[in-house]
Amino acid sequence: MTKIRIILLMLATLLIGIILGGYLFSHTQPRSFLALNKCEGTCLQQKELLGLLTSVGIQRFSSFAPAVVKETDKTIVIEHPRPQARIHYLVIPKKDIKNIAELSESDREYLVDMFAVMREIITEKNLVDYRIVTNGPAYQGVTYLHFHLTAN
Repeated sequence: MTKIRIILLMLATLLIGIILGGYLFSHTQPRSFLALNKCEGTCLQQKELLGLLTSVGIQRFSSFAPAVVKETDKTIVIEHPRPQARIHYLVIPKKDIKNIAELSESDREYLVDMFAVMREIITEKNLVDYRIVTNGPAYQGVTYLHFHLTAN
């Protein structure tokens, strides 16, 4: 292969990567490790990376999510991979929202849908002894807004 062909192949690969990355990450919020000039101690934290990957996965590939309990166009509910109660679901919006402090007016429809879905699950399963919890940034294992619906 000539040097020109190799260079053209590398440029084509770079261009495809840029286009694919632009598509996959177009509906995500910037994470601090991407804003290198504003690192402030959270660069490359695992929970930031997990939040970014969760965002892309939920928005682009929700049909591959494991243990889906319920899904709407704005919300997906999955069984927690490490349950801490008889019933332990993760209720996740299909929009990249880092945490409850980052909510904006445009997120209202997602929040309303999440609570409507939780109400449906509570009604369908006749839950009485249940809890709905979300964590702030310091307690999040994944930097992506989600609620835990637990019941015994």
